[in-house]
Amino acid sequence: MTGVDATRAPRHRGGIGVRARAALAATLIVALALAVGSAALVIALQQSLTAGIETSIEDRAEEVGAVLEALPAGSNAAEPPRTLRDAVEAASRQSTAVQILDAGGRVVAESDDLDGDGPLLDVAGDAGESEWRDTVLPDEDDERYRLLREEVETPSGTFTVLVAQSLEPVQESTEAVLPLLAVGLPLLLLVVAASTFWLVGRSLRPVEAIRAKVAAIGGRELQERVPVPAARDEIARLATTMNGMLARLEASQRSQRRFVADASHELRSPIATIKAMGETAVAHPDRALDAATAEGFVDEATRMERLVNALLLLARADELGLAQEREDVDLDDLLRAERDRIRSTTSLRVDASIQPVRVSGSPLQLGQAVRNLVDNAVRHARTEVVLSVRADGGRAVLEVRDDGTGIPAADRERVFERFVRLDESRARDEGGTGLGLAIVREVVLAHGGTVEVVESETGAAFRVSLPAQRVEHG
Repeated sequence: MTGVDATRAPRHRGGIGVRARAALAATLIVALALAVGSAALVIALQQSLTAGIETSIEDRAEEVGAVLEALPAGSNAAEPPRTLRDAVEAASRQSTAVQILDAGGRVVAESDDLDGDGPLLDVAGDAGESEWRDTVLPDEDDERYRLLREEVETPSGTFTVLVAQSLEPVQESTEAVLPLLAVGLPLLLLVVAASTFWLVGRSLRPVEAIRAKVAAIGGRELQERVPVPAARDEIARLATTMNGMLARLEASQRSQRRFVADASHELRSPIATIKAMGETAVAHPDRALDAATAEGFVDEATRMERLVNALLLLARADELGLAQEREDVDLDDLLRAERDRIRSTTSLRVDASIQPVRVSGSPLQLGQAVRNLVDNAVRHARTEVVLSVRADGGRAVLEVRDDGTGIPAADRERVFERFVRLDESRARDEGGTGLGLAIVREVVLAHGGTVEVVESETGAAFRVSLPAQRVEHG
């Protein structure tokens, strides 16, 4: 059974890729825009041509109307003067038909194309009234005309001027444009789809380079980084984010390896000591186990137990986090207990300033953090340890100071790392594991607080700030 290559990109079935989706979306959007634009173009063309035809019709109607208005009173409508016939003939050009009706609706004069066809309209309108219509002339097939009816008041009475002009130019122009659009639009859409597909593919080349690089990075090659494009765009930000993630993974891997190595080194010493003592007891079963040997067993077992418990707590903090339980915890009681313990077990002088301060959290975890800080101070103090806790603006501030050698400014962050000892020999001799301050930081962070090394005239000073639940004064 062959193994699965974790670096191989998963094969997705179904659906379409980003390039195809982008090309399809761009094509649909452009198609919609072109369809709307083409419809608007055709409509605008028709309206423009129709408006030109109407302007021509109005001009010819005005010419005929001017001749009618110039007729003398009493002119014989049955025999129109030559000037009127000439005006009608002059207006009847370029597919234009002209017809003049008297007040009774009889034809007075008309274009030769309309000879004997009768009135184009059955009823004349009111004097001075104009009307536009689309119509079909007699003896014409389906050719449509734009017709203007205009009433003209003359000294000889009211006449109706009808001027109609063919709309065939509008239809011909529309029919000429539509095939061009029908051929050009698909070609344009094809160009849009192909160019979008190509451009998106070109734009995604950096993403593919990032994917290929990430796929090639193994568990032992976390120092590698993905290429960052020169353009400061979304892809460059993605590459920068990926490099930041790889840097964090690399740092985590180094920390984990160092943690395992340091833990193995720390456990080796007590295990070797207990093994040596056990081998001695086995080799000399007749000898009674003296008090010194028994005390050595207990000390080494205690040291191992403390180390294992610290490792378990940190492992739980890494996996699940701490401070799962929430109770009222009086920091003043925890610090007061540590003060009494130092006074009863050491010869150090203890200066304590304790005010009632209550926080919310885990009593066991907070108690361990306070004890680790105090034990660290006791381990490095020469003559005195200073303890204080107070409320400050809704925060609980706890400080632990000693009069030892202090902590250099360059090491004030490093002391909170795991298995870090600034004084290796003394820490080992006095039973320190190098995990105490790391546990303090994990516990304080889990409770929403901060811990730091602050300036001190003598020795080291640690300050813990936690959200105070309630401050009591008594």
